[in-house]
Amino acid sequence: MTEEHAAPTPEQTRSAAERLEGRILRTPVRPWIPDTPGPRAPEGAELFLKLELFQRTGTFKVRGALMNMLGAPPGALAHGVTAVSAGNHAIAVAFAAKSAGTSARVVILQSANPGRVARCRSYGAEIEFAVDGATGFARAQELAEEEGRLFIHPFDGPLTIQGTSTLGLEMLEQIDNLDAIVVPVGGGGILAGVSAVVKALRPECAVFGVEPTGADSMRRSLDAGECVAIESVQTIADSLGAPYAEAYSFGVIRDHADDVVLVDDAAIRDSMRILFQDAKLAVEPASAAPYAAVCGPLRERLAGKRVAVLVSGSNIDIATFASYVSED
Repeated sequence: MTEEHAAPTPEQTRSAAERLEGRILRTPVRPWIPDTPGPRAPEGAELFLKLELFQRTGTFKVRGALMNMLGAPPGALAHGVTAVSAGNHAIAVAFAAKSAGTSARVVILQSANPGRVARCRSYGAEIEFAVDGATGFARAQELAEEEGRLFIHPFDGPLTIQGTSTLGLEMLEQIDNLDAIVVPVGGGGILAGVSAVVKALRPECAVFGVEPTGADSMRRSLDAGECVAIESVQTIADSLGAPYAEAYSFGVIRDHADDVVLVDDAAIRDSMRILFQDAKLAVEPASAAPYAAVCGPLRERLAGKRVAVLVSGSNIDIATFASYVSED
């Protein structure tokens, strides 16, 4: 990876954490021993839930959005900001824009959960809708060019990854002797940031990403050795539905993450039920994907390990949540 696209250093991560202090929350960690019947956790593993669903705006996305605002060149925010999102990033950008005293005009996919749309509006953003990710990205770029708005990428770029790297730093500070960290993967923003700082500070700790089988753009990119796109996104974990990988986050993941594994929607639903019934957490599907992988493709690899499981967010309306956790 070239110096221009180098992963954030621990010093940059600590600097980012200092800049974000007071603007975001240092979310708690909870040791968890699941005992609800269902998919079995790894034999002898100690599990720790990193509860980022309690973050401001309801997800981790605010870390990257704020870092982009704080790191913007002088005058770059004068005409506002724009973004494209399935909802969570748009919420974070709207919140960050309001905090910075500028305006946000965002493009949200038509399939977005209505609770996310309402929350985005509550922070004062103007909203347009797009039929799919490709159309949404194109429209956001038009807004950037036509109105002079700063485009805030949902998962790529050095400032975004510096923001997400603070999550990895927090987990290392909050949990001693971690053997593994498991995070969800959409475009790869979390996995890039977390893997970069963790491998620099605790190289023996494995960092795994988890994608839905219906939105596996990062897994396909890693297999191909280059960024690739998928034809369509087919998963209930809509906030993990990035249609393609981007060069910067892909490069960081390729160089630092241990693996990206896949889980299907049935496993995600099972994990949503267990997290609700046992841990008393009402999470969106993306947040349940890491535990689905812990009990599925990663089960043997995590046996006897101290494992942090990122619970990344919970922006979902009650009706949709109930439909996903109801028994088939």
